Amino acid sequence: MSADASTLRARVKVRAAELVGRGWLNTGGRPLSLADLRGRVVVLDFWTFCCVNCLHVLDELRPVEERFPDALTIIGVHSPKFEHEADADALASAVERYAVHHPVLDDPELVTWKAYAARAWPTLVVVDPEGYVVASMSGEGHGPGLAALVAELIEEHRAKGTLQPGDDPYVPPPAPETALRFPGKAVTLPDGSFVVSDTSNHQVVHLEGDLETERARWGGEGILNEPQGVLVATPEVAERLGVDLLVADSVNHQLKGIRLSDGSVHVVAGTGSQLRERTGGGPALEQALSTPWDLAWLGDRVVIAMAGTHQLWAWTPGDTLEHGTVEVVSGTSNEGLVDGPALEAWFAQPSGLAASASGDRVWVADSETSALRSVDLGADGRLSVETHVGTGLFDFGHRDGDAAEALFQHPLGVTELPDGSVAVSDTYNGAIRRFDPVTRQVTTLAQGLAEPSDAVVEVDPEAAQTHLVVIESAAHRLVRVALPEEAQRVDGPAHRTQRPSTPLPSGEVSLEVTFVPPAGQKLDHRWGDPTRLDVSATPEALLVEGAGRAEGLTRRLVLRDDIGTGTLHVSVQAASCDGDPVTGDVPEHAACHLFQQDWGIPVVIDPAAPATLALDLRGV
Repeated sequence: MSADASTLRARVKVRAAELVGRGWLNTGGRPLSLADLRGRVVVLDFWTFCCVNCLHVLDELRPVEERFPDALTIIGVHSPKFEHEADADALASAVERYAVHHPVLDDPELVTWKAYAARAWPTLVVVDPEGYVVASMSGEGHGPGLAALVAELIEEHRAKGTLQPGDDPYVPPPAPETALRFPGKAVTLPDGSFVVSDTSNHQVVHLEGDLETERARWGGEGILNEPQGVLVATPEVAERLGVDLLVADSVNHQLKGIRLSDGSVHVVAGTGSQLRERTGGGPALEQALSTPWDLAWLGDRVVIAMAGTHQLWAWTPGDTLEHGTVEVVSGTSNEGLVDGPALEAWFAQPSGLAASASGDRVWVADSETSALRSVDLGADGRLSVETHVGTGLFDFGHRDGDAAEALFQHPLGVTELPDGSVAVSDTYNGAIRRFDPVTRQVTTLAQGLAEPSDAVVEVDPEAAQTHLVVIESAAHRLVRVALPEEAQRVDGPAHRTQRPSTPLPSGEVSLEVTFVPPAGQKLDHRWGDPTRLDVSATPEALLVEGAGRAEGLTRRLVLRDDIGTGTLHVSVQAASCDGDPVTGDVPEHAACHLFQQDWGIPVVIDPAAPATLALDLRGV
């Protein structure tokens, strides 16, 4: 469903709602109101810090902020998904961690989220200098189009006399002083030293066994950008390719190799651009990746937790650094929790990997489903996915006991222990949890940690004791945690992501996604419909008709009348190109742009509700 932008803008004028929340960050303690921002173009970025798609949008917004420093103000509206994200101190840490350089409204009760009828993370809302909403956009890919819209609004309101350029309200916080900043992942080397990704310093650090003394630092801004997973190369790969460590360079969307002898850093996979198509494969240096977060060996391949596309990929080394290949090994790119054959499974931001001692399994911390999962190599050479703990996108907590009833909260790391059990870095619960695959019981090994994001095993043969070296990411350090002889059992509360349910009637419902191409772009229909919808439901029985993947931005759905509540999962993609490809009015160096979003929409069956579900991918 598309329409001419100027026609839509002339049709209705909606006054922007006031910005209401618990407090403000990056303003020097000063609260802001829309009146304070009158005369400037304002972009509201509804985000939550667990969401990798929100992190992508933060990166898309940076050049827009830099282009219009005198006339544009970006306001982050933090609307939390998880309980931990509603903690004010955790939000302050996240704002620093992800280098958010604009004011942020802390909205833990979703007051402003509801006022703007946001349905998804991320959502962008554009407010003109007179205080009217002129656009709403969900998902990724809006950077160039947003910049064009902002430029158009600046020109329009300068001519009207309603543009009042002035100082931006952003006030930077005090500079940090710790050696490490938000470290992400670690590995141990044979001599007892450790390598850790110093994520917010954009480096990889070699630490002595005391966890503080530094031997070396590699990378830095311009070389690495928020590195996460680190992995020791096998002796054969190290000799053949000349790299000793592999690094998931998350914001550069690449796999890098580090040669310890001279500290040089080499690209192993990825072009440096973010993958938009959510599919691909082939020569590793020619294939774009999307936010690789962790790495693990599975046979002669390196499995990559591709958090940005909710998939697992694999890198196969070649004879030289230039001749490796990559491919998708698990996940459809749909966000959710579905087991089965690997290429049919669904993940939700996989962020931690650990190879099993048996060599035929990789454990997966699937963070957005708060789940522990595994990818297993069968005797027939095929991969399959199994969930051991976790139920879906919206259920979380700190509950031990039977695996079927246990709950995590956004785990980022996973570690296999010497006895074959699994330690889960249960990040948002500040805990290390243990899953026993034999008894299928979950217990708690340690609590009170500051966002643990990974752990490595350290065995002390003299003391006959095993420790975990845990990355306390929000405390900017590594700590030793002794494995207790008897783990605790915590029976904490269960939580569910709280968002307003959308009332829909049973029977026929019309799903309509609005997409207005940015100024100067057109949908390219020369080779078919450039839009796509993928629809499913939880529970699956809620959706009688309308499930599946097909072209177009509208869909006839049929909902059952005997299932009172559920969740509709809607994924959409739309591609537009510079110029008009139909008339041939196309710039010499025309570019095409892919817009995409995944919605998980809680619904409640209400016979009196309108039979239309309208979503904005890009509405102007």
